[in-house]
Amino acid sequence: MENLTFKIAERSDAGLILDYIKKLADYEHRLDEVTASESDIEKWVFDENQAEVIFAYLNNEVIGFALYFLSFSTYIGNVNMHLEDLFIEPEYRGKGYGKALLKELGKIALDRGYGRMEWTCLSWNQSSIDFYLKIGADMKNWELFHFKGKSLEKFVNDH
Repeated sequence: MENLTFKIAERSDAGLILDYIKKLADYEHRLDEVTASESDIEKWVFDENQAEVIFAYLNNEVIGFALYFLSFSTYIGNVNMHLEDLFIEPEYRGKGYGKALLKELGKIALDRGYGRMEWTCLSWNQSSIDFYLKIGADMKNWELFHFKGKSLEKFVNDH
């Protein structure tokens, strides 16, 4: 892993970010749910500063990425790094690169004084769950709920 480096994404990486979002969505069998565009990435990540992206490079070739944003914990009175997406190219999995990327994110969280680093994992993704537990992450027994699109509109507009 001596040639593994990390780089915070720049505006010119918007297309690459979208490519990696689609790769992750394909892995999760949810590619049909991706409606984001390159201009959405430019607006929300770079203009509005609502997220950050870091790329993992091996010998100057991108092999993975992570997208994260801040949330706030009322319990600890501090912000959290919420890891939304993490993806390592299939041929590089099982070699420590995912763990190294998580450690790099952890360093960012520590350096910036964030209260914790958190993420979610699909319940069917047992290999990832096993990996996270193996490296010492705590698993919370929370279910994720959300509204989107028409269901959000219906909820808001129903009397």
